[in-house]
Amino acid sequence: MKYIFQHLLSKSSLSKFLIVSTSSFWLMGSASLPNTLLTANLSSKLPYQSTLSINNHKVYTEVVDNNKTRARGLMFRQSLPQEAGMLFVFQDEQPRCFWMKNTSIPLSIAYINSQGEIFDIFDLQPHDETSVCSTQPAMFALEVNQGWFSQKGITIGDKIHMDSPIRK
Repeated sequence: MKYIFQHLLSKSSLSKFLIVSTSSFWLMGSASLPNTLLTANLSSKLPYQSTLSINNHKVYTEVVDNNKTRARGLMFRQSLPQEAGMLFVFQDEQPRCFWMKNTSIPLSIAYINSQGEIFDIFDLQPHDETSVCSTQPAMFALEVNQGWFSQKGITIGDKIHMDSPIRK
């Protein structure tokens, strides 16, 4: 697991996991999720995608790993499928802060260290511009529908595992 998360950290190694076809990912991941699950801007390239699991609960994520995509996050979207989320990948561990500017979906966020361990979980309110910061340095953040972590019994100390390689 540590190896996989470390490989997410550089563009050169990230490209090793890319696959051109997105339809095979969704067929493998879940027949109930559409191919355009998390595509916010149809004129842009499809996002990197990966399936994560936490305590045997799957979440189908859009992976954002650059300043432009991280800054946009889930802004301007009206909904998020129940088992979907967005994984924010950073180049290093440092304190992270998120807000909900232009975000209409109530979300929960988990801050995650380089070992894939969740150390913070917070609920975020739509359009709230108050920064919600990690209590320690984070390399990843995972946003999901509000309450998803608690509904699945996911708590501080749980580890995230990558079930499928990142696909494009």
